[in-house]
Amino acid sequence: MSFEVYDYRKDLRNVLVTPQIRSRFLQIEVGAISGGSRPGRGHSHDLGHEIFLILQGQAEFEIDGETKVVGPGQLCVALVDEVHTVRNVGDEPVIMYLSVTPHIQPTHTGWTEEGEKEPPRFNPSETYDVTADLEMPVDTLVARQLSSAEKLANATEQARQVQQEQLEIFKEKVAEGDKAAALEARDTIWAALCPMFSSMFALAEDWNELTYRTADPGFLAKGAE
Repeated sequence: MSFEVYDYRKDLRNVLVTPQIRSRFLQIEVGAISGGSRPGRGHSHDLGHEIFLILQGQAEFEIDGETKVVGPGQLCVALVDEVHTVRNVGDEPVIMYLSVTPHIQPTHTGWTEEGEKEPPRFNPSETYDVTADLEMPVDTLVARQLSSAEKLANATEQARQVQQEQLEIFKEKVAEGDKAAALEARDTIWAALCPMFSSMFALAEDWNELTYRTADPGFLAKGAE
């Protein structure tokens, strides 16, 4: 990825979309409300925390039942499972930077008026300003998904074995006051955990690609090829 500089006054779109994070600049017009599958209803995220940084205007946030107005230079956070909406209560468009971590479909959970979770809602890639390869055969997407799942399973098992061994060593060395050996065990654990986490995000990327396809209006219009 090349080094790019983005300007909130003109780049009103998603600027980075990966399984680890989705970030964008968003504009909300005067009097408008954002944040739900239906206006004003609100949504939450099953896995991700969402961070909002206001760059222009006055934004009224309702997060987990609490309401506050946030202005330029101020930041607020909606944690996992906290239902949230945002309304422009000023006299100029609100412009904000927001990020959601991680970005794994279905990214948004809607709620009914009775407070029940709505069915999962998968979005097409265009929702996140991502260009999906709609020509790739579904069988290829499925094969990638299965391959990534297998790699994650293998990396997880290897990490489990390393932790089982090294955590015992870590405890022993801490009890003995051997700092260098304890930290060596810690570093060995990380060397096994890092590939596991990388495999997890690789699986999430393949999952997003697969679900982008299923949310495309033309999915199965001519049958899976």
